[in-house]
Amino acid sequence: MRGAISAPTARVVDVVELLARRGNVRLRYSDIARELDMTLATTHAILKTLHDRGWVTRDPAGKAYALGPGLAVVAAAVHTRPFVEAARAATVELAAEFGYAASVTEKVADSLVITAFEGGERPWPGDRIPYAPPFGAVFVAWDTAGERRAWIERAAPTNTAIAERLDQALTRIRDRGFDVDYTSPAIGRAASLIGTLDTGTIALPSNIQETLDKLRVEFTTLGFPDTTSGQPQAVSAITAPVLDPHGHVALLLSVHPLVEIPPEQIDTIGNHLIRTTTAISGTARSGARTEP
Repeated sequence: MRGAISAPTARVVDVVELLARRGNVRLRYSDIARELDMTLATTHAILKTLHDRGWVTRDPAGKAYALGPGLAVVAAAVHTRPFVEAARAATVELAAEFGYAASVTEKVADSLVITAFEGGERPWPGDRIPYAPPFGAVFVAWDTAGERRAWIERAAPTNTAIAERLDQALTRIRDRGFDVDYTSPAIGRAASLIGTLDTGTIALPSNIQETLDKLRVEFTTLGFPDTTSGQPQAVSAITAPVLDPHGHVALLLSVHPLVEIPPEQIDTIGNHLIRTTTAISGTARSGARTEP
C-alpha cells in the first residue's frame, strides 16, 4: 500500500519492534529514545500509552520496559492467520530433513519480513529486506503484470538490459515452480550501493556511467543466471510460494544451504518445497498458477 504514512504511528511501531527484538532484556526509556533517535518526551508519551493499554510493562525497581500481556490478543490473532502455523512447522521439518536452515518470509508494504527461521545462524524474526531486485522474486513471479513491472523498475527504471533479464528470470521461476537464489547478502548490499551511486542527480562522465550501468546489470541479476553450469554452486536460498485460494502468494518457504550443492540436490529440495507449499496452501499448483 503506497501513500502518505503517519510518523507518530511509525514511532509507536518502532518502539514495539525494538522491545520485541530485545526479548527478555528490559530497556529504560532513555535507552529506547537513544536507539530510535526520538526525544525523551515523545518516548515517554508513547511508553505511557502502551503501558496503560498493557502492551508494555515497567519494572518498578529498574524502571525499564518490556512487552506486556496486552499484546497476547494480537499475537494470538497473528498465529491464527491462514498458512502461518503450518509454514512455521514446515521450517522445522525442512531443517531436519536437509540439514540446512529454513525460513518463512512475508511481504509487508515494500519490505520482506522474516517471520520464522529454523536452524543455522538465527536472524531475529522481524528482520526486513527491501522488496526490490534481486529480493522477492517469488512474490512478484505470481503477481499481476503491473506489479511485476513496478518491481523490475525499482532496479531498472531506464535500463532495458536489466529489465529484460529480470523479466525472463521471473518467467523461469514461475515455470519451474521454485526459485534458486545465488545472491549473497554482501552482493545484495553491493547492488543497493550501485543504485545510490547512479541517482541521476550528478552528471557522470560517460565512461563512469557506462561502467555503472554494466555493474548494475551484473549485481542485480547475479542471483538469476541465464544458464547453469551443471557443476555444484553456492546457493543462498531455494524458495517456493504458498498460494492463497486466488493464486496470490501468501508467504514464502525457503531452504538456505549457503554452501555449494549439485544441481540434482537443488531440484530435490525445490520439488520437496513445491509439495510442501502445495499441501500448506491446499491449492493444486496447476490450478493456482494462472496467468497475471
